[in-house]
Amino acid sequence: MVSAAARQDAGGAPAGALAGRGLRADAAARRAAPSAAYFGLTGSEPLTILPLTLEPEAAAQAHYKACDRLKLERKQRRMCRRDPGVAETLVEAVSMSALECQYQFRFERWNCSLDGRYRASLLRRGFKETAFLYAISSAGLTHALAKACSAGRMERCTCDEAPDLENREAWQWGGCGDNLKYSSKFVKEFLGRRPGRDLRARVDFHNNLVGVKVIKAGVETTCKCHGVSGSCTVRTCWRQLAPFHEVGKRLKHKYETALKVGSTTNEATGEAVSPPRGRAAGAGVDPLPRTPELVHLDDSPSFCLAGRFSPGTAGRRCHREKNCESICCGRGHNTQSRAVTRPCQCQVRWCCYVECRQCTQREEVYTCKG
Repeated sequence: MVSAAARQDAGGAPAGALAGRGLRADAAARRAAPSAAYFGLTGSEPLTILPLTLEPEAAAQAHYKACDRLKLERKQRRMCRRDPGVAETLVEAVSMSALECQYQFRFERWNCSLDGRYRASLLRRGFKETAFLYAISSAGLTHALAKACSAGRMERCTCDEAPDLENREAWQWGGCGDNLKYSSKFVKEFLGRRPGRDLRARVDFHNNLVGVKVIKAGVETTCKCHGVSGSCTVRTCWRQLAPFHEVGKRLKHKYETALKVGSTTNEATGEAVSPPRGRAAGAGVDPLPRTPELVHLDDSPSFCLAGRFSPGTAGRRCHREKNCESICCGRGHNTQSRAVTRPCQCQVRWCCYVECRQCTQREEVYTCKG
């Protein structure tokens, strides 16, 4: 069957040519589609954030139903059912990743718009923004799982015991470390095995691993001293992950320095294309470098006007001295003055409350013109 897009592009082309172009376009679209093995921000459908409170029933069956309500692949659903804590952790990971994405891009033209149609269009293309979504998604799951283990919310994992620190310089292992070893192993299995020679799938897989690597790079050892008069003759130590906001900052920096690799799309038409005849993707010189950086295939759109990839920037709030010129794409901005009432002149009263006055001042709000 010939797609509507193929009929529209072909104009008055003969029926045979239309069919041939349609088949090639469909095949190319399948190659460019994101792997269904991923989840959350990057899956073929987002995880629906549903309340996980269920009707009273056997505890053994409650988390089965929670896993079934999430949009997971068969293997992912099976892994979810193994441990009662996984479903709640998945929902937490998606929410945390989405909020961090929106925070990191709050001053950008693309502000991490994750509405269904924009998100679906983005994931069909190999933009820098797509690379960031894959990385933040896998990082969020890795972080949430490691924390869930150390918090005792999982049955199949517990604290990170880190035996390599035992008895080193009279340190004694203690506390409850975040179990990164378990979570990274779980995430790699959950997100699927290494793809074959398809370049787009390999790029997505690479960016997922970048998210996991950024989590690993942020692990720190925290210690507490024990001994007479606060001496540090014995220390209790455990490993902790960096706050997820720090992870988001590092991934945002990687987004800004992302590397472009061999493209699988025709930049003039936006359609996916096959590698040159006789050269499969991945043959000869590997276009995907061995790097801990994010990689992408296609140049990003401007995101200035409403379209397939974003709602545009018309009406977006901006900061006059910082980013109005950039976000508004040279269209200018509107200025609106409004009265704002906030607590002010606060004092601590004995004992134990804070007393404030209410101060009203005028504030200017800047929004992009359409």
